[in-house]
Amino acid sequence: MTPSRILIVLTSHDQLGNTGEKTGFWLEEFAAPYYEFRDAGADVTLASIAGGQPPIDPKSALAEWQTDDTRRFDKDTLAKDALANTTPIADLDAGSFDAIFFPGGHGPMWDFPDNNTLAHLIEAFDEEGKPVGAVCHGPVALMAVRKADGTPLVAGKRVTAFTNGEEDAVGLSDVVPFLLEDRLRSLGAIISNDTDFTVNVVTDGNLVTGQNPQSSAEGARAILALLNAE
Repeated sequence: MTPSRILIVLTSHDQLGNTGEKTGFWLEEFAAPYYEFRDAGADVTLASIAGGQPPIDPKSALAEWQTDDTRRFDKDTLAKDALANTTPIADLDAGSFDAIFFPGGHGPMWDFPDNNTLAHLIEAFDEEGKPVGAVCHGPVALMAVRKADGTPLVAGKRVTAFTNGEEDAVGLSDVVPFLLEDRLRSLGAIISNDTDFTVNVVTDGNLVTGQNPQSSAEGARAILALLNAE
């Protein structure tokens, strides 16, 4: 049986608005899906908006946020090398992969939205019915994605993402360029959130979304379930 080929796409943005602080992708939201996919036998390719080493949100590297998966990554030389040499999204072909997955962190709020290259890549996956997954702020990648008839991909779809309440709780509602929950709802998405900071993964057709960091591993397992059902 040929291994599934899964593409993980990360942010290249490292500035947290005008705060002077750094951001990037949330380490656990990458590490948990990465090892879920790898341990299931998948062939995982890492990409980012600009290519090369994507920025890790420094807060996500603090001791209080470490998990078994992040500690495993910290000792994984091959994974670190792959992360340091991600492929630019402009060089990717959806036909080379079976599924695509977007970890969050706050960086994606700046370089995922309105990115035509990224949107066209996701559209190619969707047109072929391939699984598209995103967790926490990762669903911001879906904003510019359109169906063949020009309507937003998320219109009429059940989705979840980092909630307004969760953004308030981390004190960044006035820092991010917009509230992701509100923007998805304005595009016609049917928001299916659960209690803040609890595991919540929603699958609608080939689209999988996870609400928060707590949902990253479960979101990856939902992608694998779709691939195994094919």
